[in-house]
Amino acid sequence: MIISRCAAVGALFAAAAFAQNLSEFEKHVTEFTLDNGMHFIVVERHQAPVVSFHTYVNAGAVDDPQGETGMAHMFEHMAFKGTAEIGSKNWAEEQRAIAAIETVYDQLDAERAKGPLADPARVAALKSDLQTAIEKAETFVDTNLYPRIIEENGGEGLNASTGEDSTNFFYSLPSNRAELWFLLESARFKAPVYREFYKERAVVREERRMRTESEPQGKLIEALGATAIEAHPYRRPAVGWPSDIENLRVTEAEKFFHTYYVPADITISIVGDIDPAAARRFADHYFAPLPKGPLPPRPTTVEPEQQGPKSAEVESASQPIEFIAYKRASQYDKNDPVYDVISSILSSGRTGLLYKSLVRDSRAALAAGAESSYPGSKYPNLFMLYLVPSMGKTLAENEKELYAVLDKLKNEKVDNETLQRVKTRERAALIRQLDGNSGLASLLATYYANFGDWRKLFTQLDEYDKITPDDVQRVARELFTDQNKTVAFLKPPGAPQPPNAPAPASGETR
Repeated sequence: MIISRCAAVGALFAAAAFAQNLSEFEKHVTEFTLDNGMHFIVVERHQAPVVSFHTYVNAGAVDDPQGETGMAHMFEHMAFKGTAEIGSKNWAEEQRAIAAIETVYDQLDAERAKGPLADPARVAALKSDLQTAIEKAETFVDTNLYPRIIEENGGEGLNASTGEDSTNFFYSLPSNRAELWFLLESARFKAPVYREFYKERAVVREERRMRTESEPQGKLIEALGATAIEAHPYRRPAVGWPSDIENLRVTEAEKFFHTYYVPADITISIVGDIDPAAARRFADHYFAPLPKGPLPPRPTTVEPEQQGPKSAEVESASQPIEFIAYKRASQYDKNDPVYDVISSILSSGRTGLLYKSLVRDSRAALAAGAESSYPGSKYPNLFMLYLVPSMGKTLAENEKELYAVLDKLKNEKVDNETLQRVKTRERAALIRQLDGNSGLASLLATYYANFGDWRKLFTQLDEYDKITPDDVQRVARELFTDQNKTVAFLKPPGAPQPPNAPAPASGETR
């Protein structure tokens, strides 16, 4: 469906007015917290008979236990496998078959634990028995029944995602099917089943192989994280290290679920054509029975102060690419909105300083940009820049021009016209997300879980407006220092290191 430009502009202005008037927006919001601690945000939007649901679990890859990287990501893959009642041809038999898998796996792990004294023949026999047990369990699976039920009832956008800081599950349903969501979603949390766990583990391992091990850019970004971040769990890849993925167990997944998937650590946002009173009744009926549990532990490791510039290099015959990362504070720091503005000043399409200097004017780069927060934002993280040289241009030439742009930000105050354009861009990007039910549901849950109040979503617009040229210059001077920098680059096999690059630092390897 094509919307006319006039209609799109009208919608944008309508959304802007809606977003800016917080008191008016609050009239459409109902919030409540169940006795077990699960929080709900319900927003009435009756323009269309559709409701978007978003479940935000305040646990992500940063919470993966030591030796179990990739565990949070596994729950994204297990999300829609079903329940005891949905997805099994014979749950009693399937349950016994799943238990049999774990029995054989325990025996295999026990034999492997003997190290050099392990019996190779017994290990091979147990591996064969394990595969047989897994295949037997799969015969009881009614494949994709859970998502089929959703689709057959008009569901759209069924998906899940795992980040460093959270795991999210979301989709939309016709408003007359709202109760179905409460039934299906609550069942997943009341009694999770680990159906096809090892099949999905293999899928995750293949995902890592395709996106990281076979992709030079994937290798490079992983090397950047492991080099720039010395101690904090942000240094680990969200998908997991290979050896960890290959050894994830259902027993470990159960422990993770009972630790992190407690009601008080889950926020649910519902946006669309729904009666808040009905939503409360459904929540009480379907989610209130979930047992209350203690809030999970959080990472206690504090990233030490960087003692000097670092670098990492990855040999590849592909197009040279470079990432440059600077340590920055978390999203709770007073300068957080300034980081966003600096990123937009540098990398806002064709008006960004990096595009104009490196791509348009000197043609040194095919692409150059910035990301204000990587890989997560709940804890101190990285402000990242990237460079992709043009044919015949070197990384060294690109670096020289990049640093000239950064020096200009540090030594000259950004003009008011540029700053205002960036503020307008940030505001418009936020408003576009508010316009759709699913985008709004995602933002409300995220802001509530991270800041304790979804209103931060709106008040941050005021924070952007307060940023001055002095703020930009001050934060740029604090941020863009050699002491604070890590460089990671792809280079052809045998090629010399870029001039003046620091010696490669040792990163985490598995």
